[in-house]
Amino acid sequence: MVVSVRDVAAAASVSVGTVSNVLNRPEKVSPATVERVTQAIEELGFVRNDAARQLRAGRSRSIALIVLDSGNPFFAEVARGAEDRAAESGMSVLLGNSDERSDREDAYLELFREQRVNGVLVTPVDGDLAALVRLQNAGVPVILVDHEDAATALASVSVDDVEGGYLAVAHLLSTGRRRIAFIGGPRSIRQVADRLEGARRAVAEVEGATLEVIEMAALSVLQGRAAGEQLRGLAPQERPDAVFAANDLLAVGALQAFSLMSDVQVPRDIALVGYDDIDFASATVVPLSSVRQPAHLIGYTAVDLLLKELEEPDGGHERTVRFQPELVVRESTAATTGR
Repeated sequence: MVVSVRDVAAAASVSVGTVSNVLNRPEKVSPATVERVTQAIEELGFVRNDAARQLRAGRSRSIALIVLDSGNPFFAEVARGAEDRAAESGMSVLLGNSDERSDREDAYLELFREQRVNGVLVTPVDGDLAALVRLQNAGVPVILVDHEDAATALASVSVDDVEGGYLAVAHLLSTGRRRIAFIGGPRSIRQVADRLEGARRAVAEVEGATLEVIEMAALSVLQGRAAGEQLRGLAPQERPDAVFAANDLLAVGALQAFSLMSDVQVPRDIALVGYDDIDFASATVVPLSSVRQPAHLIGYTAVDLLLKELEEPDGGHERTVRFQPELVVRESTAATTGR
């Protein structure tokens, strides 16, 4: 049986208002009454309903975080950073996984709005940010995570993904590779489009270099493996000699596909570079070169920016934070003799 405030009041022989004061404003109650009510609470096992109390007050101690794929270690680390900063302020993070689907993103936005969260951190599925702008205009601060949009007034924490794509492919070209394949997810995802743009810039700088784009349905290991099998099935003279994958999960899947065929070896036949530098990247059968972005810092900074938005809703603080990516070179892109 759930013990109510009325039960506590009856056991302590006081009014419901007195119990409320003991819970929220004990300085207004005599020490003897506080002791009597506290004893009744302990004996009955009463647990206060903070969620209901916060909703009545029109606010909560929660922040919402919606990511593209909660199974991706990159987003897991973003969430960890967000939780660390939120905990410092006595708040909690509610996580939603859009699974790269706009309908799920919309459903989470409505759910978190109803729960009156203090704000929403979100990595959007596509470029249509109308729902996020409406939420912001309704008084719920919105922070774009790993995403930036100059066309809206939404605050953001992101990484220069165009530069990241450029770094990845410029590195592949520096090893003598010329036939580059880009394995990406849907180009409606801003990060994928930006990384592809950077890749194209790098290729345009080297005479004779080419770029083939392979668009997959999702940014997952399985989709990476399917793309790798597609490339593995080509005749040797038709295969690319390097692959840039839009994230490490795609790269790991492609590496799995290449490893199943002894006459296609990484990096001898195909050099491979991923993106995110997840922990697993250095532990693959051939350690994976990758473009590192500071996942934990992105999450931490996003919550920090949200707290500033709550304190200074009219501005007065930096609202756009952009980090620079870093190329981490490992064995998967090592230069080979005879190329």
